Parts: sequence; structure tokens; C-alpha cells
Amino acid sequence: MNLSYWEHQSWLSNIEHTIIGSGIVGLNAALRLREKFPKDNILILERGFLPNGASTKNAGFACFGSLSEIMDDLNSHSEEEVVQLVQKRVDGLALLRETLGDNAIDFNLWGGYELFTPEDRSLLEECHSKMDYVNKLLNPVFNEDVFSKVPNKFNFKKIEEVVIFNKFEGQINTGKMMEALLQKARKAGIKILNNISVEEFSEGDSSVKIKTDQFEFSTKKLLIATNGFASQLGLESVKPARAQVLITKPIENLQIKGTFHLDKGFYYFRNIDNRILLGGGRNLDIETEETTTLGETALIQNKLEALLRETILPNVDFEIDRRWSGIMGVGIQKKPIIKQLSNNTYCGVRLGGMGVAIGSLVGRELADLIPH
Repeated sequence: MNLSYWEHQSWLSNIEHTIIGSGIVGLNAALRLREKFPKDNILILERGFLPNGASTKNAGFACFGSLSEIMDDLNSHSEEEVVQLVQKRVDGLALLRETLGDNAIDFNLWGGYELFTPEDRSLLEECHSKMDYVNKLLNPVFNEDVFSKVPNKFNFKKIEEVVIFNKFEGQINTGKMMEALLQKARKAGIKILNNISVEEFSEGDSSVKIKTDQFEFSTKKLLIATNGFASQLGLESVKPARAQVLITKPIENLQIKGTFHLDKGFYYFRNIDNRILLGGGRNLDIETEETTTLGETALIQNKLEALLRETILPNVDFEIDRRWSGIMGVGIQKKPIIKQLSNNTYCGVRLGGMGVAIGSLVGRELADLIPH
């Protein structure tokens, strides 16, 4: 593509900082860079016409992990690492709310519930036996107990009568959050170019040359914030993980309110606009869902519909309004990768499905790697 003099001069000349990805991490990194470097040219390249990973496609859970997820983390991380993970998620949510305000993101602290099927009774018993231990472990973060036992008051079927409640879990409106972040970035004079795919980049002594599917240019610093698509830019320690979602049409007199986890968090649902939004099922076919291709499969969508029909909305007529998927970035460890890759290239990736919780903080920490 041959750019005009005006196009090149206005959008691609004298760029100090280029960020790949206009999701939660990329936009927060850009806003932090603007604070640090008020006069620098900051450019964001986004492969989609909207953020194309999970930032506009997630379920909008303002959460830090169900009890069974935290217990699972304790099998592969030390106690100190798990507390640090939870602290980072709590701090990230606080930063998100501080940056945008609760009204702008429709933040509601309605609590979170972990549900258990009769087949998961042994897991429920294990959760009960370790609840006090986990509450004590997380006390330095919250200064009170996080998890408690409550009855199944929502008339869910095929669910144990006792569920685990977390009063610190909330929900947001994902679309409003991203809209507010984009507006804030544009107001700060940050340039965003959409429908641009980065094909490769090469490091020079004092700059990075970037080749896209539309043009080539140079930048002084490059920040990679693509998360689910990081492997396409050579970050092989980050695996893509597709998450499939559906949402119902509005349901009269819907009494369900809160965020809900099932099967160690592999399924999750919530209320929004008198609808039920339900996602998950990646564990049914892990290999197929390790993809950067957006789309849905009959296997997972049929399972999600069966969960709605048999467990979440029994004896309720409902219609599916919309289906979609998003791409997360995961790895062996839950800790995100925030580091300098070379003289002028940095990354903030592998958010492990916790983008809403930690994305703001990862973006800030990524920007703070760049020296004044």
C-alpha cells in the first residue's frame, strides 16, 4: 500500500511508542505511557475493526477465582504465589474502577456463586473441608472471610443444595468498559489504527521496524499486548484458548442475579439485561479450542444449551439471541508475562482468562518497563 505524504506524516512518522493490540492491556499501557511521556507520539495497531481478542468478547466477570479454582492453583503454585495472584487481581479490578468509574462500566457487586452437580459432590466436600484454610490464606488481602456456604436459592436443578458464596465478586458491562477506555485513549491523543495485522518486526540499534499487511514503519519502542494472539508474534510460552459464549433473549421475571461458576470454572454464567449469558465448555475439547480462529462448535454450543435447559433455566421458555467466541492467552503458570524481550521490545501477555481483573494492572506494569 502506497501511503500519501500526509498519511505517513500524520500517522506513522516520529512514533516513539507502538502498541500491538487495543484491548484492556494495550489501552491501559497507552494511557500510562501518556502520563509518563506527555509529548510523545503513541500509536496502537489493532488487527480487528474492534479489539479482536477477548476484551470485547468476555463474560464481564469482575472476579479473582472461585474456591475450587484457587484450590487447584495451590496444587501448582506455592501459597505465597497464589496470594500474590489474588492480590494482583484485586488490585487490577480496583485500578479498572478507579480509571473509568463504576457508572461507566456498570459495575455491580452482586456476589459470586460456585455450584456443584451431584457428580461433583467429592469436590464440594473438599471445598468445604478447605474453606477455612483458604479464607485464612486470603485474609491479608480482604481482612475478612471471602467464601461461605449458602443455600441454592435460585431453583437450579441437578445442583447440590449448598453452594459457595463469594461476596467480593462483581460484574461489569464489557462493551461499556471498552468504549470508555477507547474514548479515554483518543481524548489523550493516542492514535489507533484498526484492521492492521502485524506480520513481523525486526530490532535495530535504536528502533524497531514493523511490517504490517498494509505498510511498514519504524518505532522507537514496541509493546506487545495481543495476549491470545501472542504466539503468532513468536511468544511460544503463551497458548491461545478459545472461549465460546451464548446469550438468551430477554426473559420475563428473571430472578437470577450474580455471577456463577460450575465445574472448576470451566462453565460460567450471569444475568445481564434480563438475559442469561453463559460460556465455557473448553474442557470438552481442549485441543480444538487451542486456536486463534474465532468461531463456535456444535459440541460446545449443544452442551451450553443443555446446561441452560436442564440446570439454569428449567421449566423456562428461552431463545438464544447470539453466539460468539473470544481468544484468551494461557500457559502452564497463571502469572502473566510482563517483561522486556530485547533492547526496544516489551510484552504484557498470558492473562490466563483473568483479563478483566488484571488487564489494567498488566497494561500499567508493561508501560512502566519503559524508562524515562
